[in-house]
Amino acid sequence: MLAAALVLAPLTFSWGAFLIFLATAGVTLCAGHSVGFHRRLIHRSFEAPKWVDRVLMWLGTAVGIGGPIWTIRLHDSRDWAQRQPDCHWFLRHGKPWLIDGFYYLHFRLELARPPAFAPGPVADDPFYRFLDRTWMQQQLPIAALLWLGGGLPWLVWGVFVRVSACTTMHWCISYFAHTGAPDDWSVDGAVIQASNVALLAIPTMGESWHGNHHAFPSSARHGLYPGQIDLGYRFVQLLERLGLAWDVKLPTNLPPRRGLTPLTSRALSAVSPEQAELTAARTVA
Repeated sequence: MLAAALVLAPLTFSWGAFLIFLATAGVTLCAGHSVGFHRRLIHRSFEAPKWVDRVLMWLGTAVGIGGPIWTIRLHDSRDWAQRQPDCHWFLRHGKPWLIDGFYYLHFRLELARPPAFAPGPVADDPFYRFLDRTWMQQQLPIAALLWLGGGLPWLVWGVFVRVSACTTMHWCISYFAHTGAPDDWSVDGAVIQASNVALLAIPTMGESWHGNHHAFPSSARHGLYPGQIDLGYRFVQLLERLGLAWDVKLPTNLPPRRGLTPLTSRALSAVSPEQAELTAARTVA
């Protein structure tokens, strides 16, 4: 994908093709990756009808990073490691930016003694298994539609450039969100503390408010404080208004979580009274 994008994108550029890239990337990243895979599939931050769930899962697979079961394995393995007192440099982005990107985008880490992996009911779902087996081939119907609609330029920018950009963006936010200082919250005992990356809020659909997410992983809302744009949560709100999402979990209605330390005075403004009472005495600043 990257090789094709680098070679063909300059040769096929047009403003129409660029708009196709923005539209396809925006839809798949927001509805698919941010809302479907991350907030719905992994963290179960809201409930939805099965057909909505299926659409979100297909859109998440269409991003081009991997299938749903593979995504759970990758996410859970990394998060398990980051919550330990120490972890392998690959899982904590312990190399300089360019070196880390080279390894992260072109290699995989195989552990001699990997932690147990229990994906739950999704592993028994034929649709999830189908997407996991055929995740690369899911680009073919997209490519066919783009070819019919706009020829080679639309195909190049709607598939090759989009998949390359989205995959690189996924690594980029993971790197910067796990190598900076924590903002409003820290998680006790974790070797890796997450930070919020404001500049990447819009292209990541709110995923870059990662410090907030580490504190409240089950929350459907990542941008918790004034000025923190969270397009993924806005999409969840839209689904909720349409009756297509319910039981939306937020820091204000989640059970209190122990092991959190507020780092700023504003941190407690976004949580439930019970969470505030539990952690108020631990506020650092």
